Formats: sequence, C-alpha cells, structure tokens
Amino acid sequence: MIALNRNSNAVSGEEKDIIIGRNAVSEALKSGREIDTLYVASGAKKGSVGVIIAMARDAGAVVKEVDSRKLDAMCGGANHQGVAARAAVHEYADVDDILNFAEEKGEKPFVIVCDEIEDPHNLGAIIRTADACGAHGVIIPKRRGVSLTYAVGKSAAGALEYVPVARVSNLASCIDELKQKGLWVYAADMDGEPWDKVDYSGGVALVIGSEGKGVSRLVKEKCDFIVSLPMRGKINSLNASVAAGIIMYEVIKKR
Repeated sequence: MIALNRNSNAVSGEEKDIIIGRNAVSEALKSGREIDTLYVASGAKKGSVGVIIAMARDAGAVVKEVDSRKLDAMCGGANHQGVAARAAVHEYADVDDILNFAEEKGEKPFVIVCDEIEDPHNLGAIIRTADACGAHGVIIPKRRGVSLTYAVGKSAAGALEYVPVARVSNLASCIDELKQKGLWVYAADMDGEPWDKVDYSGGVALVIGSEGKGVSRLVKEKCDFIVSLPMRGKINSLNASVAAGIIMYEVIKKR
C-alpha cells in the first residue's frame, strides 16, 4: 500500500501514486518500495533531505529539483516538507527477465520499446495490447517518458500483472544489446516499408515513438527496419497506442 501523508486529503485520482513528506518518502525507500521519481524543492538538499536524495539515487530513482509551488500543486496543498516522490504501481523487470520469459515459453522474443511516450493512457493501452498479443515485455526509458504511474496502471487494466516492464537509462544502447541477442528492430514511423509487407518471423523489438515527435533520431538510426501505416485522411499520424496495436497484431499474424 502506498504511504501517503495523513494531511494529503486533496491528493486523489491520478495523484494516488504520490508519496508526500520526508518521513513517508524515507520509509518508502527503506521498505524497498519502487520509486520512479523523487521531487525536491529548490534549495532543500541539506540534512535529512540530502540523506533521502542519496537513498533515492541508490535505489535507481530519478531525482528532480523543482520549484516549491510545483510541489504544492502536486501534493494538493499537503505539507510536503520540500520532498515528494512518485511511486511505481508495479515493480520493474530487467531486460534479461523479458528475454528469459520468451525463452521459457519456447518463443522468439517479441518486445515493445516505447521511445519517450508521454501520455500515461497511451502507455497503459500499449501494455494492455502487448498482453493481448502475447508480447513478452515492454521497455521504457528512465527519463523523458511516462513511468509506471497510477494512471498507466489504470489504463493497462490489470495487464501489468502479466507483462514485464523494464526501465533503461539509454534506449539506444538497449537496442544495440537486443540486436546482439538476435532480435530485429522495427521502428513505426513515416516513410518506411508498408507494415504488412515485412517479415516479423524472428525475434522482434517494435519501437513506438512519442506522441509529438515520433521515434527519436538516434533510436531510429539504430533500427533495422522502418515500417509505416497508410494515412489516407487529412491528418498524418495515428495515436501511438493505436499504431502500436495495429502493428503488434501484424507481428503475431506473421509468426
């Protein structure tokens, strides 16, 4: 159960994953609770806050220094004492866990790589579809993208219990490692080969780009194939989770 400040009655909805106050955050870290991000008010890095920062970094959490007004808004006016943390709604896996999962099932790996997906509802929907398609896991970046927040868990509708999600520091390096382990990497982007004319029979890592910018340049350069969906209307892109779903089903059709 997420430890919340007892004065945090205003925290609700998508903020249910916020842990508020020095003691609550410290105890969450001591207990081994998976923390995505530690938020510290500007200038509040001394004393017990410095200890919390060190604990958070040792636990692999991202530490962000923010204006105290942002903390006030995030915590719904509760007494945050200059510290708040966003907890993950589910424990993260390692990339090797995902590949081992595929091996245990006697299947070639099928992995979804999310490149800076920012909308929690999109990430949740991708995880949910990954489960439906039998994908072995999802990989997200540690920074510049949504993590396993309350809203992601809600949108995933229980799929987080079945789909391992790994969080990595460098997506480009992770893609290199996947290629070394025999996976072919396909980026969903514009001006590529038709999505339904590609061979997906081997190990597959499908890269889905962010809602606004698509697949980042460096990640795109690492990919083996670019696959595209036809756009015959007035707009030139699909929602990230919709595009992911269409291509995921094509992958399982070809396997």
